[in-house]
Amino acid sequence: MTDANATLLERAAETAVRATPAPVATRVRALSDRAVAWLFIAPTMVLLLAINIFPLIWAIQLSFTNYRANRPNETVKNVGLQNYERILTDSDTWLAMQATAHFVFWTIVLQTLIGFSLAYLIDRKFRGHAFWTTVILVPMMLSPAVVGNFWRFLYEPQIGLFTYIVSFFSGIPPSEIAMLSSVKLAPWAIIIVDTWMWTPYVMLICLAGLRSIPDYIYEAAEVDRASPWRQFWSITLPMALPFIMLAVLFRGIENFKMFDMVNLLTGGGPGSTTEVASITLKREAFEKWRTGFSSAFAIILFVAVFGLANIYVKVLNKVKSR
Repeated sequence: MTDANATLLERAAETAVRATPAPVATRVRALSDRAVAWLFIAPTMVLLLAINIFPLIWAIQLSFTNYRANRPNETVKNVGLQNYERILTDSDTWLAMQATAHFVFWTIVLQTLIGFSLAYLIDRKFRGHAFWTTVILVPMMLSPAVVGNFWRFLYEPQIGLFTYIVSFFSGIPPSEIAMLSSVKLAPWAIIIVDTWMWTPYVMLICLAGLRSIPDYIYEAAEVDRASPWRQFWSITLPMALPFIMLAVLFRGIENFKMFDMVNLLTGGGPGSTTEVASITLKREAFEKWRTGFSSAFAIILFVAVFGLANIYVKVLNKVKSR
């Protein structure tokens, strides 16, 4: 056999090997792996859909009716958009939304400013910074029930430590400092507690943003003789801004639906001063038993939070893409 014929035979053998389909066992094993993966994922997906989608669909259906949970035997009537109209024209509802907006705005402002400041200080890595970081994180680790009862004790007019501190610096007698029963002070009492508890959460996110900035950028700025103040405004703040905005998004969503802390401290009082939207929803659903009305209110809150969050995420993506 000549060399040319041998070469042709070798090429023909290689082509035959490449054209030979994969063994059936390999293809079956690949399909079985995919099937096993779906077998593990499917129950979780079904459970999540059942927990989230079904209650939402049921709430939407109830929002168009006059259904009352304490009167299940009564005939349920379809009232159309009447519940939504009553909510949007009810002055008490707008007062609750106003109280919610006041609470959300000031908690976000204070938590962002204090949280970023603490993150900036800890990022300097001074002596004992690990210990102080752990100490700062303690409030976030506590249960809201524990925090609420703890601060109720601190706010007591007669024996509360917070009351005596305010009295010492202001000169006002402790008996006249009623944080939880004053119309002017009660909203700020809740804001202080929420800021104390969740500022560490904002600090962690901001600290992650500061630690993600490469050191060589600061080294290049020092070579260009940029002052620390210039480095902060031109490097630190712009590069940490997406993380700050992410913390604002998380805390805004959580504070918009805040219930446990307000319910423990004031229960919505005095009067309706601290009656945020979640407290109003609870009263309508489980005290007045207007289930259809409360379902419509819940849908409005959901749409409001979802819409604002969607707009905010688009702005956040634009900031990140710069």
